[in-house]
This record gives sequence, C-alpha cells and structure tokens, in this order.
Amino acid sequence: MPLPVYHDRDCDLSLIRTSKLLIIGYGSQGRTHALNARDSGVSDIRVALKPGSATRMKAEADGFTVVTVADGVKWADVIVVLTSDEAHQSLFRDEIAPSLKAGQALIFAHGLSVNFGLVVPPADVDVLLVSPKGIGPRIRDIYVEGQGVFCLFAVHQDATGRAKALGLSYAAALGCGRKGILETTMKAECESDLFGEQVVLCGGTRELVVNGFQTLVDAGYPEEVAWFETCYELKLVVDLLWELGMSGGFAKISNTAEYGAYLTGPRVINEASKAAMKAVLDDVQSGRFVKQLMADYDAGSPDLLARREALKDNLLDSTKRYLDGVAKPS
Repeated sequence: MPLPVYHDRDCDLSLIRTSKLLIIGYGSQGRTHALNARDSGVSDIRVALKPGSATRMKAEADGFTVVTVADGVKWADVIVVLTSDEAHQSLFRDEIAPSLKAGQALIFAHGLSVNFGLVVPPADVDVLLVSPKGIGPRIRDIYVEGQGVFCLFAVHQDATGRAKALGLSYAAALGCGRKGILETTMKAECESDLFGEQVVLCGGTRELVVNGFQTLVDAGYPEEVAWFETCYELKLVVDLLWELGMSGGFAKISNTAEYGAYLTGPRVINEASKAAMKAVLDDVQSGRFVKQLMADYDAGSPDLLARREALKDNLLDSTKRYLDGVAKPS
C-alpha cells in the first residue's frame, strides 16, 4: 500500500510558528533547519551548542541566540536533535533527559538512536521523525529557490494527541510540504537508510567506482581516461536515471551502452552480491551494525579515522585534481 503523502495544504504552520523551537547542533542540517524555520515564520528559535563549539560564531552571526543544551531544553516546546547519531546516547542521558518536561516534543532527523534503544524518551513527551532527504546546504538552496525536498515523517510516540499535526507543521516549515512529506515509521526509515548508505549510496558506489577505475589503470589505460569512464560520467548517468527513471534513462543512452548494461550488469551484481546485501541488512536489523558503530565511537573511532586518513591520498582523487587544474601531474 502506498505511503500517505502530505503537502503544504495538509499542514498547519501556525503550530510551529507559535512554538519555542530549540535546534541542537549547528552543522549542515542544524543550520538549514534553523534558517528554513525562521524564514517560514518561526520567530522564537534558539540554538543549543556545547561550550566552545566551533559553530557558535556562525550561529550568532546568523542572528540566533546560542544556549547550552540543558538551558535550551528547559525553555523549549519543540526540541530538534541534529547532532551526530553516535553522540545521541550520552547527549540525551546527560543533557536532555534531566531537563525534559511532560508535553514537550522531541524531533529526530534519523531514527537510529530511538529505533535501537540508545535513546529511550519518557512516555509523556511526543517523539517524531522529520527527515528531509538531502544534504543540508542543498536543502537550504532548494528552499531559497522556492522549492522543497521530499521528507520522511513518522510519529513514534504521541503523548499529547497533537504529535502528528505538530510534526507536519515542522516539516512544512522546512519547505518539505512543497514537494511531499511521506509518512512511515522510524524503523523503516532508519534501517532502510543504513542499508542504502552501505550497499548503494556510499559503500557500494565507492567500491564500484574505485575498483572499476583501478581495473582500467592496472590494464594500462591512462588514469585520466579511466577517471572519465568510471567516475565523471557516473553523475551524468545518475542524473538521467533520476530524471527519467530506469526505463526512460536507458532509452536515452546509446544502444551500445544499453546492450552492455543488460549483458554485463548481472555479472557484476549477481546472486553472490545479493547474498552479501542480505547479510548487510541482517546486520542492520539485528542491531549488530549499531553495536559495532557505538563500540568504535566509544573507543575514539580509530578504525573510522584511519580509513578516512587513508582515503586522502588516492590515485582517483589525484587524477580529478589534475584534471580540475589544481595539481600538476607527477
């Protein structure tokens, strides 16, 4: 059955406009949420940051009052948690929960911490998911252009009887009612998001591009040509598929490309690949992935930091820098 979809006409903006809104975190999502909400008529907004936060000056320069998390929670009607997922557990335990009051609303942009029990809100507060589907700065740009992005929305806990109306109001303030607000569950959003990031969007795409590039380079093809064929043109094809769908996009590519896709795609993504995908989904659904994430985070994220550092010096990116004119060939 299709998910319910809501638009601006289904949302009462006055609910969020008359609420005291606290944004916790001022990274790419936090800044976008705060600015979009203000431009949608929410006048009483504060930003909660840790003392010494690197984003404090940016929030103040944007005209927002910056407070501590504890003080902000005591003041607010609606609390939006926009810090990193792995930080939610200690943030909620130490700074949010002690100051929560009955009737407040907690909004998360991703369901991980609630779905896997890292955060267990009390029964007397509303708990909502409002998850605009896009990178923060791009969501902001689209809002300024007078448009919006799709949003996944869920009521996880309705203590007041008005959680749904309030959540839709907040989603509309972000501009999502202009495009479409899809009602789902925190479980569906969270687990499908974790799977999609690992298998397709980040993990799978990176490995496909890097290995395709390296296969051509190892076979003696010029690095620049390999980069064009495995990385640069990927955006062009994805844009085409995004705009026209799979069938429409394939109708626009060359016959040679289409024939090769049908012939070779199943050789690369096959039953073994699908079995690996299912194993990833099992890790997500069982909580093993989140357990590993939190253990690594609690240990100071040595594995994550080491892998991030290792990515800085790679042939694919140095080839791109050369073609962009910012580096000389070695």
